[in-house]
Amino acid sequence: MYRAKIKQLIDWKLSESRKPLIVQGARQVGKTWLIKEFGKTEFAQMVYINFENETQMQDLFLQDLNPQRIITTIEAFFQVKIDAKNTLIVFDEIQSAPQGLTSLKYFCENAPEYFVIASDSLLGMNLHNRVSFPVGKVQFLYLYPMSFYEFLLAMGENRLAQILEKKQWTMLPVFKEYFKENLRYYYFIGGMPEVVVNFVKNRDWTKVQPIQSSILSAYESDFSKHVPHEIVPRLNMVWNSIPAQLAKENKKFVYGVAKEGARAKDFEMAIQWLVSSGILLKTFRISKPAMPLIAYQDMSAFKLFFNDVGLLAAKSGLDSKTIIDGNALFEEYKGAFTEQFVMQQLKAAEMDYIGYWTNEKSTNEVDFVIQNEGDITPIEVKATENLQSRSFKFFCEKYKPQTAIRTSLSDFRHESWMTNVPLYIIGNFFNWNNEN
Repeated sequence: MYRAKIKQLIDWKLSESRKPLIVQGARQVGKTWLIKEFGKTEFAQMVYINFENETQMQDLFLQDLNPQRIITTIEAFFQVKIDAKNTLIVFDEIQSAPQGLTSLKYFCENAPEYFVIASDSLLGMNLHNRVSFPVGKVQFLYLYPMSFYEFLLAMGENRLAQILEKKQWTMLPVFKEYFKENLRYYYFIGGMPEVVVNFVKNRDWTKVQPIQSSILSAYESDFSKHVPHEIVPRLNMVWNSIPAQLAKENKKFVYGVAKEGARAKDFEMAIQWLVSSGILLKTFRISKPAMPLIAYQDMSAFKLFFNDVGLLAAKSGLDSKTIIDGNALFEEYKGAFTEQFVMQQLKAAEMDYIGYWTNEKSTNEVDFVIQNEGDITPIEVKATENLQSRSFKFFCEKYKPQTAIRTSLSDFRHESWMTNVPLYIIGNFFNWNNEN
């Protein structure tokens, strides 16, 4: 398995202004694997502490936050000698150790020679609980489920992955059907590492959704463990409504789909918990495509997506038989899976901002409007090769964007007013951290 974020970890190691690093991301996206792989390949030694499992170490930071005392205690517990230059110190699930996050401030200020990485699956949720946070004393790396590019590598499709990495768009027609076949696989399997690794090993479709269901159950278990009890019922209503929300022609989140007669104030906190935990992705309506997009964000209108298209497939009860039905899978649920896929790839590519646009009367809509490296680009998503789009044409004629993207199953081509980008390359089309 290969994760592109390994490059950012290497850059962090080599940086002269390095600070303790916090690796964030929802549960099950592969944070621990990534950190351990980095430790094994880039350091002579790694000291790994998982505070959920090593319960006797949970009091490590309570006596004081002196880095030298903490290091000495770790050395005694694991019977190792920590050489600052050659050892990676990993504090996994640091939220389970009181004062753990705060300790990173003192590593930054008083012991910057140590390589310290912490991971926290629930950091966004814990900040709602007023956990003390070392502002300005840490760096961040956010990990999402495997992108389509990483999925291709895991599947052994190295030639297809190379086309994406090298942006060899002239090669696309030759390999189009191979890309489409693997894209169908990705819609069903998704990018959760455990699911992908199991499928690569066994090539058994029947084992995919049971693993996905266990991940969904683990997420739901976190609701009751970490969310205030009074919010849990509403949180479950939002969570369970997402497939129906995305099945609508207009995918804007509608509170009445979660609960009849519901209002925004009833669900604001529940939605915030789901987004902060990383298991839902949120994109706001923007009223005008101007810099910066966040200044034109409408907080009252938004869409919610799962963090992984495979989890959407499992939550929706998608039958594996759709894998062999050609374009039928792309058309399922009025393009819900395709828009979910594009959102997921844009998040993995770390666009500066991802929104969507409608006019005031919501008679015209553009699926995504992104800000990336100073450019604003509208993206129209088409599930198949039916490419008519009155709203997209209206937007481009009104605002005249320098770049406009329609992503579909149609071939790559430039037109006078927009570029058609095949769905399977959308995550690599923009300049992002996988580019060599």
